[in-house]
Amino acid sequence: MILLALSLLTALNLQAGPYEQYYQQLPIQMNEPVLPTQPSNTVKLTDFGGVGDGITDNTEAFRKAISTLQKQGGGRLIVTQGVYLTGMIVLKSNIDLHVERNAMIQFSPDKQLFLKRDKTTGQVTGEKAQPGITASKCQNISITGQGIIDGNGEWWRAVKRSKVSDVEWKAFREMGGTVTDDGSLWYPFNLKHFSNIADDYKRQEQMRVHMIRLTDCENVLVKDVTLQNAPKFHLVPQRCKNVTIDGVNVRCPWNAQNGDGIDIMQCRDVLIVNSRVDVGDDGICLKGGVGADGVKHGGCENLLIQDNIVFHAHGGFVIGSEFSGGMQNIVVRGNTFSGTDTGLRFKSGAGRGGKTGRIFISDIFMNDIKDEAITIETTYADNPVGTSGRKATGEEFLPEFCDIDISRVVCRDCETAVSAHGTIEMIHDIRLKDCTFFYTKKAYDIDAETMFQTQNVKMATF
Repeated sequence: MILLALSLLTALNLQAGPYEQYYQQLPIQMNEPVLPTQPSNTVKLTDFGGVGDGITDNTEAFRKAISTLQKQGGGRLIVTQGVYLTGMIVLKSNIDLHVERNAMIQFSPDKQLFLKRDKTTGQVTGEKAQPGITASKCQNISITGQGIIDGNGEWWRAVKRSKVSDVEWKAFREMGGTVTDDGSLWYPFNLKHFSNIADDYKRQEQMRVHMIRLTDCENVLVKDVTLQNAPKFHLVPQRCKNVTIDGVNVRCPWNAQNGDGIDIMQCRDVLIVNSRVDVGDDGICLKGGVGADGVKHGGCENLLIQDNIVFHAHGGFVIGSEFSGGMQNIVVRGNTFSGTDTGLRFKSGAGRGGKTGRIFISDIFMNDIKDEAITIETTYADNPVGTSGRKATGEEFLPEFCDIDISRVVCRDCETAVSAHGTIEMIHDIRLKDCTFFYTKKAYDIDAETMFQTQNVKMATF
């Protein structure tokens, strides 16, 4: 019996993964994500004509290197020190894109390089631009290393005049571009040195791309890299299973339009740890699809988010606005938010909502929060840049924020500690326990129709 017990213990230890320590003492049962496994083959980008001079277009070098590894069954593509300008990079199964220290992948300001083209004729196919790095229906893929991936976002993003200084506004105008009649917005349309990819600035704005988008993939690892200055969102796994994000640094200007950091969309079995986010929109955000399509593909399930720091962002940890597929089994613990607009942000509206369940948030430490430390909003409407006044309407896919436990939150300096607006059908069974808030305007701004329970919550102000 003793020998049997020892052999079982040895087997369990052999099966334990490198992130086992994060899965101790969880409030719910959760499996550790499966990490990618890849062959030991190794190639360098420079072996395929890659030149890190910041001038040469390396799009074809990346394509050849990845194609060669794919034929070998996979392996590691090493990007050595230098600045490698490129168009879109399409990853394949069993490949690790490894960006070494002092290496930078910078996406070209030429938007033409992000359009799909027929391999034979070179003609553009489809109406959408493609993300800088993309993968679809792949397994065992990773992006690693201590280098930088830069999205060159200023060549894509619209800019609000009210959010930049005179010096910055002048710099944008010197790029060329288009200013709206009222002078409130600048669009990178009709630039001096690069051609458009649409007939007008509004259509081109709709073609703005994410920097990294991985769709329907399994066993994904993003580790140690710096992701910065995306045209839109920085890192977007969608409908993926087994995703590990560890030690990633995500950064962009505070006023970058739609500059989300890490957006997890309709994924299962996800771990986000040891990462830093400092961006222009939501920091770490969970999304679960819109309407019937969101329900069809499901939402987010089994996610652990721990030991991360979010500096500037619209929200430190965010659910929504779209989550019709639901949110289940989410643990967020041991994170710091310093300088975000809001801390814990739950947002949705009619047509975009779903139901949450078994969400546990604990040991969150915040300071210098511009607005609310915790906010639940049920009338949120998505207003693209250049539009305003859109309201959430309808009676289907209403948000239902419920079964959320929030404990041991400490916040120094926020305008409002806790706000929640909606009906009891939309906001109920929210439990707030053992928390401390120092606020400057309001302790609570909560609609009476909601079901918001508090226990041992301390409020203080001047």
